[in-house]
Amino acid sequence: MSERASDRHSDELLAQVAALPQLPGVYRYFDAAGQVLYVGKARNLKKRVSSYFQKNHGGTRIGHMVSKIERLETTVVRSEAEALILENNLIKQLGPKYNILFRDDKSYPYLKLTGTGRKALPALAEGPADPADFPRMAYYRGAVDKRHRYFGPYPNAWAVKETIQLLQKVFRLRTCEDTVFANRTRPCLLYQIKRCTGPCVRLVSERDYAADVAHAERFLRGETQTLLHELEQRMLAHAEKLEFEQAAELRNQMASLASVLHQQAVEVGSEADVDILAVKVQGGRACVNLAMVRGGRHLGDRAYFPSHVEDAHALAADRLDEADGELPTVEAQVLDAFIAQHYLGTPAPAQLITSEPVSRALLQALSDKEEVRITATHAPRGQRRTWLQMAAQNAALQLARLLSEEGSQQARTRALAEALDLPADELAALRIECFDISHTAGEATQASCVVFENHRMQSGEYRRFKIEGITPGDDYAAMRQVLERRYGRIVEALRAAQDSGEPAPAGVRLPDLVLVDGGKGQVAMAREVFEGLGLDLALIVGVEKGEGRKVGLEELVFADGRPKVYLGHDSAALMLVAQIRDEAHRFAITGMRAQRAKVRVGGSRLEEIAGVGPRKRARLLQRFGGVRGVEAASVQDLAGVEGISQELAETIYRALH
Repeated sequence: MSERASDRHSDELLAQVAALPQLPGVYRYFDAAGQVLYVGKARNLKKRVSSYFQKNHGGTRIGHMVSKIERLETTVVRSEAEALILENNLIKQLGPKYNILFRDDKSYPYLKLTGTGRKALPALAEGPADPADFPRMAYYRGAVDKRHRYFGPYPNAWAVKETIQLLQKVFRLRTCEDTVFANRTRPCLLYQIKRCTGPCVRLVSERDYAADVAHAERFLRGETQTLLHELEQRMLAHAEKLEFEQAAELRNQMASLASVLHQQAVEVGSEADVDILAVKVQGGRACVNLAMVRGGRHLGDRAYFPSHVEDAHALAADRLDEADGELPTVEAQVLDAFIAQHYLGTPAPAQLITSEPVSRALLQALSDKEEVRITATHAPRGQRRTWLQMAAQNAALQLARLLSEEGSQQARTRALAEALDLPADELAALRIECFDISHTAGEATQASCVVFENHRMQSGEYRRFKIEGITPGDDYAAMRQVLERRYGRIVEALRAAQDSGEPAPAGVRLPDLVLVDGGKGQVAMAREVFEGLGLDLALIVGVEKGEGRKVGLEELVFADGRPKVYLGHDSAALMLVAQIRDEAHRFAITGMRAQRAKVRVGGSRLEEIAGVGPRKRARLLQRFGGVRGVEAASVQDLAGVEGISQELAETIYRALH
């Protein structure tokens, strides 16, 4: 007789399951180490959760998951829509092993117009121009601020910058920083090439500039036909008054706007905001392609690749009681997961065009969140069908590219494991960490740590270390410091867990291989650190430059006494080592340059102080030798700098302390 899942679980857990209420909610399964296995929602918690422990799942992946369940947590909510939102918040927060999971990407970029646009402006004004009276348009990424206006989101930075260029051609709004604006005495090159109206030196009135800003907002919202009609009426009114110069300006503006609209590659046929989503599943992987239309303009698309797709169908079959008797396809589940997770942090347009049907509960949850009715069409006609076909084709192309890259990457991982005699039974679990040191003549020393696991670079686990307290330019001391800081904490956590008899905290583990960018000297330093921490020296491998420092001639140096290894310039293993080493080098350099810029230019802390413009900032940095010198200066020292009053010196001191 086959064993039921419940026969393998504790009486305490089964009693907790039996006591669950018949209400909507969210449940979480945990393994013995406290790691989250799965997060799910249910219309009826008791019925849904009980099904896991009453059925015989056999040797399936879902059965493997159920066998690991040691603990259960549930949260009761008021409705299925609330359950769906909570479920996906927890999925993004906890990253369960068996849920379809879309990796958190960088936040979407926006186009920002500074100010709220509600200020009453005079027709004419005198004196220096105030940046607050002339809104600036800029590329922006991050949390929104109610003091400004934002348009988007855009799929990538290129789309934002292209839009800014279009607005410069048509409406000639400024893009300069406020500090630059406030210190100009003559218009810049953008005014000369007719990309700005010169508000910094009052070549345009505040009222006329505000009208240009309002027109730009209409363009961004897609009100293009209304905008063209309004500009035409204003042009005719100027012509009737014999104001031909103003009429000509409006005529040119209309011509530029018409040209921009004509250049759009995809005609949307309406002024609506629309997202087009297509999903492709193949070879155990999936791709969701998102194309974005905002204000009647097609802004481009972006591809997303979820993990844990292989578990989707098994889990869907187990939730058939909540699918109204119809088992959704893997594609439909991937799309639902993407929509739920993606639009939690990104505003959803009122209309979605999808390659698969979207669940009613999900659309209702989105509508409740946005406080507008969200609709989805999965069988569009006409132009929208063409959009969907384009998105589906892009999804297929992106997935084919990913599968090709992953195939070669897995081959590289296997080749490296074989070359270095690393465990090859679980290649996806092979973890490699690589370190590099970067500085400019000892200035702004930074160390980087990059992580390779599951056949790809794990950028979310990268770390930078600011190296201090060493002789400038001493790379060996820098390597010692970063390794001690990185692995000293891990060793302490592992020993504490061992002493207490508890499993190690989630995410605390030693890598299978530690790469250091350097030869015998760096490896010797790493060896000393690992000996002091009681770690296995076989983990350390140095990547030594070959003859002439040519790529492909690198040799591997070992800390445990093994002889050097030359893998060969066409070796798949060396390709992987070089890929990881180059990524560590890139990550260290970008951190070093950012740190160096802060020290040399004064960083954002000085720039953010009211009353400290470029000239005063330059004087401060020149007098005190950098931002650290400014920070160490007293109020009296600061007041001794040309242009710095006693009051401003006190303001600077307070801001830096």
